[in-house]
Amino acid sequence: MKDMDIKAVFIGDKSENGAFYKMQLNKMVDEHLGWRENYLPGDVAAISEADKQAPRYIATREHMVEVLDEVSQRMRAGSIPWHSAGRYWGQMNAETLMPALLAYNFAMLWNPNNVALESSMATSQMEAEVGQDFADLFNMTGGWGHITADGSIANLEGLWYARCIKSIPLAVKEVYPEKVKDKTDWELLNLSVEEILEMVGTFSDEELDAVKAASSRSGKHLQELGKWLVPQTKHYSWMKALDICGIGLDQMIAIPVQEDYRMDVAILEKTIRELAAQKIPVLGVVAVVGTTEEGQVDSVDKIVELREKLYKEGIYFYLHVDAAYGGYARALFLNEAGEFVPYESLPDFFEEHHVFNYDVSIDQSVYDGFKAISEADSVTIDPHKMGYVPYAAGGIVIKHKEMRNIISYFAPYVFEKSVKAPDMLGAYILEGSKAGATAAAVWTAHRVLPLNITGYGQLIGASIEAAQRFRAFLEQLSFTIKGKTIEVYPLNHPDFNMVNWVFKVKGCTDLKTINELNEKMFNRSSYMEGDVYSEHFITSHTTFMKEEYGDSPLPFIERIGLSKEEWQKEQKVTLLRAAIMTPYLNDDKIFEFYTQGITKAMEKTLNEIL
Repeated sequence: MKDMDIKAVFIGDKSENGAFYKMQLNKMVDEHLGWRENYLPGDVAAISEADKQAPRYIATREHMVEVLDEVSQRMRAGSIPWHSAGRYWGQMNAETLMPALLAYNFAMLWNPNNVALESSMATSQMEAEVGQDFADLFNMTGGWGHITADGSIANLEGLWYARCIKSIPLAVKEVYPEKVKDKTDWELLNLSVEEILEMVGTFSDEELDAVKAASSRSGKHLQELGKWLVPQTKHYSWMKALDICGIGLDQMIAIPVQEDYRMDVAILEKTIRELAAQKIPVLGVVAVVGTTEEGQVDSVDKIVELREKLYKEGIYFYLHVDAAYGGYARALFLNEAGEFVPYESLPDFFEEHHVFNYDVSIDQSVYDGFKAISEADSVTIDPHKMGYVPYAAGGIVIKHKEMRNIISYFAPYVFEKSVKAPDMLGAYILEGSKAGATAAAVWTAHRVLPLNITGYGQLIGASIEAAQRFRAFLEQLSFTIKGKTIEVYPLNHPDFNMVNWVFKVKGCTDLKTINELNEKMFNRSSYMEGDVYSEHFITSHTTFMKEEYGDSPLPFIERIGLSKEEWQKEQKVTLLRAAIMTPYLNDDKIFEFYTQGITKAMEKTLNEIL
């Protein structure tokens, strides 16, 4: 199939494909029931017809129906309409893919545990193939990946890899000093991942086990491994990861971001050089592709260039890309052969595949950032975000499959070390038992929507188009409320599909008053209780604080007509925030219908507030 039709792969905001979903689900459930019935049909049935007539049996079934009715009532009354084509503009969630839902529904009937091969032969193989999908998406030849519970676990695992690998040379010096006798401690702490893998590749199993026992897993050398550098826009999971891994929050340095909310690579270089001058190594650097508050893409290419330059000077750092949010968008730049398309070819490429209906702009700096992900040592990617797969489905990919040998454990009661099953998954991951149904959901999504321009590229292109159109719509929006003009100011042009904005009374120069107005708008435009059917516009919000963002919001503050002194006084700005993931708003009629409805809802709320 040349290009997919995204309208065919969702249930639909009005259940337009609901009949097909029910038909396919019933078919698959019948297949499962038949599978049960046909396994050794001569066996005695455990539940007899007499059992079904017993009063206690009937009463139990009736009670079960009552409880399930309550579940239904609670879910209908207390759930957010993520599925809406254009009423929900908040957290990074949207309608999930129908094929992923069907596969999850179907696979959970078997309840496979993907850490025990004997209970998950089908879904373990699916997860192995999904891991290869991740590696292919990032053009990591020889890479390896797997599904995690979420992005926080994947980030923790990335730090785990960095910590363990960075500690290996010091462990070698302790256990087999003759193998590194020509290197200083500083040189050992600045070996590349490839050099370390080459070194341990010459060890016997017994030698490697002895080195691993003396590595960071022993609790030794943790403070010697150096600093963990993250952008100010980092996800909060990094603090937890540093805590859990024993590196410690004191070892984290937050690098300022520029006014476009991307990490300032010049300050990153300056910081690394200052640390090197004090003989303090850098354990690793995190680049973010799809920041959760601003939707921005760090300059991964410039960070890779910096690493190459410093490596020639004897300074090296592990590079992890946190692409939990933005990782799937790399499919937008891949052709059917999985090749990254040249930037100058993108307009023709997008036109050939009918990706955009609106004039969408993708800056080359964003393109270059996505392209350079292939040079990272590890990457976080979340199928339950831009993969449009049900929760919980995070993911991680490593550049070299051999990196697993540094962190591996073996649990004999689950699998044998010699077994060449689909990767003996439990040996290489942080989690224990894990749902095979998740693997089935992700695997199915990837097969229906290939990880290139013909599949996920179509879907993610639609969300980016909707975001850019919505930002342009907001830029032209204003209201007259009780004699006052209310202006709308969007934040910077989003790299991805996140749009932030503020409402402001024209002429107001008091940031505290502006923040209070936007807090009130959020309180009236978010849903926590009551009748969700009465909510015509639902969004989320965020706050940029000086202690976390430095002065990077200052250009925006000045653009909305406020002074630097006002920013220094208040030191925070509150914005409305929308991760625009809906797949439907690249249709002109639908976009116009919902933006008109949103305008009325905003106007009604402003009338109530002012």
